[in-house]
Amino acid sequence: MMPDLSVNICGVNFSNPLIAASGTFGFGREFAELYPLSKLGGVSCKGITLKERMGNLPPRIAETEGGILNAVGLQNPGVDHFIEYDLPWLKAQNTVVIANIAGSTVDDYCAMAEKLSETDVDMFELNISCPNVKSGGVQFGTSCQSVGDITAQVKKHSKKPLIVKLSPNVTDIAEIAKVAEFNGADALSLINTLTGMRIDIETGRPIIRNNTGGMSGPAVFPVAVRMVWQVRNAVKVPIIGMGGISKWQDAVEMLMAGADALQIGTVLFNDPYAPIKINKGLNEYMERKGISSVSEISGSVKPW
Repeated sequence: MMPDLSVNICGVNFSNPLIAASGTFGFGREFAELYPLSKLGGVSCKGITLKERMGNLPPRIAETEGGILNAVGLQNPGVDHFIEYDLPWLKAQNTVVIANIAGSTVDDYCAMAEKLSETDVDMFELNISCPNVKSGGVQFGTSCQSVGDITAQVKKHSKKPLIVKLSPNVTDIAEIAKVAEFNGADALSLINTLTGMRIDIETGRPIIRNNTGGMSGPAVFPVAVRMVWQVRNAVKVPIIGMGGISKWQDAVEMLMAGADALQIGTVLFNDPYAPIKINKGLNEYMERKGISSVSEISGSVKPW
């Protein structure tokens, strides 16, 4: 009997636990030239804002040891363009579509949740690691109060399951997770990028025009595993784990830490077929171990 790789998150069925992470997959068109997107459990779309954004000035992405730094700045065509042009195409690809929404104000997020609630999007992913211009650049995702406030407000305007994406740049991610759950998050995804910086020693300038950027890739994987494990022990809602997953062994490890599903991101830049390989390896691991369902792996770590 073949292992069952399907997972159910908030009533939404995924054919397998692997979701393309927001910001690494665009809206999927380029990858669809390589393989059917139905081979993925889902796609978390590039971060969408209320209006079109051009993003930050270059250089805004750079390779570093064990990963990449990026400060793209949410370049995207805006929510109306997404609904008219990208969403119909995505919905025809036979995979779960998650709209990752970002904004500068709570009102921006609520307006997008209202617009997207009337579409065929399957779920929302609340990207709360963007500057809150009304609070002098403080990020929504870095305090319990701000996370609770924005989650509660967006939930009022959302008719779709709401995933809150957690920032790792906090003192206690488990406390943040509990606040998000209490205020209506249907699921959590973590971790977003760690803030990092590199400097060109010849020019003396940071290698990213924004000075700092989000660090992702294999180097952050142990941090992500630890945080997923901490959050799993703090909340009841489903967890979508991400952060440096690049091979099937990583996927098993993240599931064991407590993830119910996974997002795959940075590895796509050097191996676009990584999700296919990870699914294959996960399937073979389950066959070898006699595991019938991927949900049996979730949270199965045995701490000393």
